[in-house]
Amino acid sequence: MRTATRKNLFSISQSNRQKQAFFAALLCVLGALIVLCVTLKSSAQTLSVSPRSASSSASTSPNASPIPSLSVDQIVFQLETRNRERAAALRSFQATRTYTMHYTGPFGERNAEMTVSLTYNSPNEKNFVILSQSGTKFILDHIFKRLLDEEKAASNEENRLRTALTSRNYDFTLAAYEDSSDSPQYVLNVIPKSENKYLYRGKIWVDAKDFAVTRIEAEPAKNPSFWIKKSSINHKYQKVENFWLPAQNKTESQIRIGGTALLTIEYNSYKLTDTVPLQASIDDPTHNIRVAQAH
Repeated sequence: MRTATRKNLFSISQSNRQKQAFFAALLCVLGALIVLCVTLKSSAQTLSVSPRSASSSASTSPNASPIPSLSVDQIVFQLETRNRERAAALRSFQATRTYTMHYTGPFGERNAEMTVSLTYNSPNEKNFVILSQSGTKFILDHIFKRLLDEEKAASNEENRLRTALTSRNYDFTLAAYEDSSDSPQYVLNVIPKSENKYLYRGKIWVDAKDFAVTRIEAEPAKNPSFWIKKSSINHKYQKVENFWLPAQNKTESQIRIGGTALLTIEYNSYKLTDTVPLQASIDDPTHNIRVAQAH
């Protein structure tokens, strides 16, 4: 009887340790997701002003269309300028988001979903209201809700400067030019200037007319935790009137002790409630190019 009791206690203890390891791994994934999601949300609307110091070296894909006359310096200059203009012109908006997370691995499956409404007021006020939620309580309480809290906290000017997609934080090289009658794109390699957990390395797609980021494929500049083997980011933006805003984020993290966690965020129902006219460079796209050439 005593031997059986000890075996049962050992089994319970082992099970508890496995659960603790699982939750520890999920918390580490949480840290990675918070960093990446908050960073990516700031890419389309940076308010930072930084010196133009992007690398002018370029490498092109063998199947890419001929590269247009703009240099990397000029593309990045335009991107930073337009981002500041759009950020200054977008005073407030409303939207809804749906967060879903799916974990599968040696500890089984865990799923959760949360839909929230967002009200944004320039320059850094964000208010979230939870509309619905379902699934694993741990994910709802310790991942989704913390994502919302961290995004609100990260909206200040200091954090925007630290994470902005600018030549202050990144080096850029030209990877390709994807020609299209609808929306030609510059494809740039982005290389962080420091191994900062708030930065990432990979590729960005820049709309050749609006000079706005339309897509990001990347990974963290620095692994946020020993528990994470690898994280990949796929982020897309959509054009809402004259502004480029997040459309979808997929962040997949492979956990070292086993399993994969996939976070998906869908952005919907944008309503721009207060905007001002964009500066003249939107109507005259050659203006800032001439300014960049003069530097």
